[in-house]
Amino acid sequence: MIYLMAALIVLLDQITKFAAVIYLKGRMPYVIIENFFQFQYVENFGAAFGILQNRKIFFIVITSLVIISIVLFVIKNSHNLSLLMKIALFMLLGGAIGNLIDRVRLGYVIDFISFKFGKVYNFPVFNIADVFIVVGTFLIMLLVIFNKYEI
Repeated sequence: MIYLMAALIVLLDQITKFAAVIYLKGRMPYVIIENFFQFQYVENFGAAFGILQNRKIFFIVITSLVIISIVLFVIKNSHNLSLLMKIALFMLLGGAIGNLIDRVRLGYVIDFISFKFGKVYNFPVFNIADVFIVVGTFLIMLLVIFNKYEI
């Protein structure tokens, strides 16, 4: 069941990116809440906040290692991990696979969710895979800090 969750995350991520290409690419951003929330097509050749631009091979290798590590860790420790830790790991796994697909297929990651705080700050544009990577990582950190990752 948990493995299915990672597959559904990848599917949701890829469907939303496909929709972003169809409805947003080459167009003005679709504003939901003025000066706060919009959908905007962006081709991200780097990592979060635009760092490490044009390092495709680097990201493919690192992401592949992360994916392999998560899968091997879960296989080896599955009987000891709490359900919440498994969910967090598979959230991270699904997000990583979603962005890896883009990097291998396109050479960049499609981002489309944009938050602004008026004219003061534009948060970096992100996608569904990024949401699951961040939430999964945050959950893993909390579970480890509070020693709640094992049964």
